[in-house]
Amino acid sequence: MPLAARQWLQAIQKLEPSGRFRIMNVCGGHERAISMAGIRSLLPEYIELIPGPGCPVCVCPEEDIHTAMQYALEQDLILLAFGDMLRVPVNVKKDQPRSLEQARSKGADIRAIASPMEAVSLARDNPDLAVVFFAAGFETTMAPVAAMVQEGLPDNLFLLLSGRLTWPALAMLLDARDEPDGPAFDALIAPGHVAATMGPEQWQFVVDEHGMPVAVAGFDAESLLAAFYSVLRQKQQKRIFLDNCYPRVVLPQGNPGARQCLQGSFDIIDSPWRGIGKIAASGYALKAAYQSQDARRQFPVCHDNLKKRADDMPAGCDCAKVVLGQRYPNQCRLYGKACTPRQPVGPCMVSDEGACRIWWASGLRKAV
Repeated sequence: MPLAARQWLQAIQKLEPSGRFRIMNVCGGHERAISMAGIRSLLPEYIELIPGPGCPVCVCPEEDIHTAMQYALEQDLILLAFGDMLRVPVNVKKDQPRSLEQARSKGADIRAIASPMEAVSLARDNPDLAVVFFAAGFETTMAPVAAMVQEGLPDNLFLLLSGRLTWPALAMLLDARDEPDGPAFDALIAPGHVAATMGPEQWQFVVDEHGMPVAVAGFDAESLLAAFYSVLRQKQQKRIFLDNCYPRVVLPQGNPGARQCLQGSFDIIDSPWRGIGKIAASGYALKAAYQSQDARRQFPVCHDNLKKRADDMPAGCDCAKVVLGQRYPNQCRLYGKACTPRQPVGPCMVSDEGACRIWWASGLRKAV
């Protein structure tokens, strides 16, 4: 019988501390579970939990959001996006709309959807209009988008892809650990839903190439605390391995059907992450066979303007450093002052998976 959260917590408290131990939890869903359950306050003081880059809304390039806004404002079409994307701000003049939500208030036909199948239904219901689906997300979100492509898109449905892979960002962080401004963490908690799709083996490189403890965790306190205990024991016993602490959902090799859809629909390309720069082999693009329904090919925009927007973050915004685990949310200069969920300045204050929004929602309202 699996141990209860209280038992895992007691097991952690019985471990002998050997100096500060910093654990990065990759996923925004993990950060939400940790913060809402108050897990940080229950752990021994020597354990530090660091939010990582697992928020797709936070890392979506500003140029992609700006492209979506231009389509909606300048073309006769319907633009679809997942709900969180509508409020992500971009840097524009004060008299211009600075989010998809504000563009909608100017008359653009922008609609929030919850699943790719809604995009198919809306395209079929509006055969005389072009419909652009702005699809941003990590592997678990892009897998159903890929399945939609495999099943065949309506002729009037086009994709503006902004999908990303999770592990390349962590590989970049781990490669930079010895640099002066590099991240500082001693163990990694990998996202259970990504591992369920792609397979836990995707995270073996953390052990093989970096000698770092890593555990796959789900999104309840039991699984998270089991993962924390695992990486602590690995470090103390100097026996480093990849541990699956979410076995009821995460199976070896993940979901073969989902992986096949991803491989059949998308190429993997070098892609920009907002405020971070381009990360090798970290993004998805439609394969040649499907490029007739690539929105970027069908609805070109001014690329000179997009180049100016590359990696753009608002002045004073530390979202990029929060995403990279270099700064806690409440260490941002704007946190709780200029930037709140009602009036977000940076993307980390928008999404339910953004660390700043999570910390605010959990009651931490002041900057340090």
